[in-house]
Amino acid sequence: MTVQPEVAQAPDQLLRDFVDASDALLCIVDGDGRILLTNPALQRFTGRTGAELAGRLFWDVYVVPEHAALSQDAVARAMATGTAYPQEGDWLTGTGERRRVAMRNTVLRDDEGRPYAVGCVGLDVTDDRRREAQLHRRAQTDLLTGIANRGALFDALRTRLADGADCSLLFCDLDQFKAVNDRYGHAVGDALLAEVAQRMATVVGPGHLVARFGGDEFVIVCHGRAEDELAAMADRVFDVVRAPFEGPRGPLSIGVSIGIAVGRPGDDADELIGRADRAMYGAKMHPHRRSERPRRSEDPGR
Repeated sequence: MTVQPEVAQAPDQLLRDFVDASDALLCIVDGDGRILLTNPALQRFTGRTGAELAGRLFWDVYVVPEHAALSQDAVARAMATGTAYPQEGDWLTGTGERRRVAMRNTVLRDDEGRPYAVGCVGLDVTDDRRREAQLHRRAQTDLLTGIANRGALFDALRTRLADGADCSLLFCDLDQFKAVNDRYGHAVGDALLAEVAQRMATVVGPGHLVARFGGDEFVIVCHGRAEDELAAMADRVFDVVRAPFEGPRGPLSIGVSIGIAVGRPGDDADELIGRADRAMYGAKMHPHRRSERPRRSEDPGR
């Protein structure tokens, strides 16, 4: 039989023991934002004793400078309305390290119901947020090539189209890739796809998204709709893909067919992808047009 130990401490002592033992960052500030009470966890976080923290404006101690005005406004609103809301922001440790803290705030009232202070329970969620961001990046990344995957592509497209921003697509389908993959095996084919992805990402430059749509198909989301700029980008993609790749028995060569579609306000992401895909197939069906230029076709619905 388990025997529960007797708890001899008074409620006030139990509360003090809990506050002292908690790893949450606990503090109480008055209506002006001056620190009235801190627990050992917050003292360790700031590298200051309770006596050193008492009377200091909390936004001068551990709030990052760019959030100081927001902190002042939050306290003022809490005192004026009697309501404090959960928040999340960056705090600075005593060594200057930036940490992400989730806060649960409570307005304290006197016997007559008037707000006189705000209590805060802070939880350091830095590591949690980093893990979440890492998982999000993995979920948005094509594991083979390291570029954006199909899900990330549609997310970016929907965001840009919803914002009414100029948005154009280059739908790229590799030519002769299946022959290389069948002859040399999937390991060589996978390496070639990864190299193609990196070459495309290099030539399109920052600000444009390169995504693997699936198989040997890639989509480039471009800013702007200028015809000459899109054509020039298609030329660069064609040239960089056509350049020889290192193979197990010497250089390997493939090509690429490119379809161009220009997004319009209110366009649906799936419909825009479909137009670019159809334009690409139009280019693939007319190889005689290529000559020394990209095998590409432009969306007729512009």
